[in-house]
Amino acid sequence: MRPCCANVSSKYPVFFSIAPLCYFLLFGVKSKSVLHESHLVNPLDQWPHRARLRITGVLTDVDDTLTTDGTITAEALDAIAALQSEGLPVIPVTGRPVGWSEPFAATWPVDAIVAENGAVALLPCGGDENPIGLQRDTDKREHLSKLYQQDANTRAANFARMQQVLAQIEREVPGARRATDSSGRETDIAIDHSEFTQLPQEAIDHAVCIMRAAGMNATVSSIHINGWFGTHNKLEGARWIVRELFGRDLDAEIDRWVYVGDSTNDQLMFQHFPHSVGVANIARFVPQLAHLPRYVTHGERGAGFAEVARAILSERERG
Repeated sequence: MRPCCANVSSKYPVFFSIAPLCYFLLFGVKSKSVLHESHLVNPLDQWPHRARLRITGVLTDVDDTLTTDGTITAEALDAIAALQSEGLPVIPVTGRPVGWSEPFAATWPVDAIVAENGAVALLPCGGDENPIGLQRDTDKREHLSKLYQQDANTRAANFARMQQVLAQIEREVPGARRATDSSGRETDIAIDHSEFTQLPQEAIDHAVCIMRAAGMNATVSSIHINGWFGTHNKLEGARWIVRELFGRDLDAEIDRWVYVGDSTNDQLMFQHFPHSVGVANIARFVPQLAHLPRYVTHGERGAGFAEVARAILSERERG
């Protein structure tokens, strides 16, 4: 018998309440918007031109938003570089671990990478310079600065507790295995459900329940189930990094930022950002989303992100 809570999916809207959106996403209907909880979900080309022109920064998920089959494409990298060349900061916010994120923070043309669902930030910088404000200097990325939301003692105590929960999940959930990138994790744990292992929804729900029963936060991305102790999340991580990098209040200028994502662990961002975009492969998660993006691209994954970049940059070219 499962010692946990009821099926996690039961708290989400049923499929039939958003069937029009599923049809739009799956079959490419481009001519009309659909309504979900008083929230219009439009094809990206219906994003108002004036709103695009006001965008001054881009926050984005990584897996299956920037990446395709686990690798960032040249198209997505070129899109990031094009945004940066116009002075728009680009900041990935991911559930991936610090260790996995380090080489990308050092080589991608981004201002920072916020890893482990908002817990840690990696800032590329020159070795003899203050990292804050200099992240766009792509010729001086030999060093990375690392910032944490929690102090060292808190991280150490939480880490020990999380390993116990991780072991419990592997014992009690059939087929559950820790993610292959677990050795690089410092502030969370992750169970693989779709990267190298395919878990049924019941197993995903069971793992989430065990995490939450232990007092952890838990989210499900396109590939992993992530759990951690603390109040941070993707939204708090975004607020934190904008404050650290630029000394600004994200909430005060949130209508000048866009967020791009693809799965259930992006829905907090979809809920709060007036300019939020789902890449087309979000269709897989629509039945589980309580909060949907405002717009949807026609392209999937990295191609979808590049579509968002073009939508923003084309307005700047028009002036």
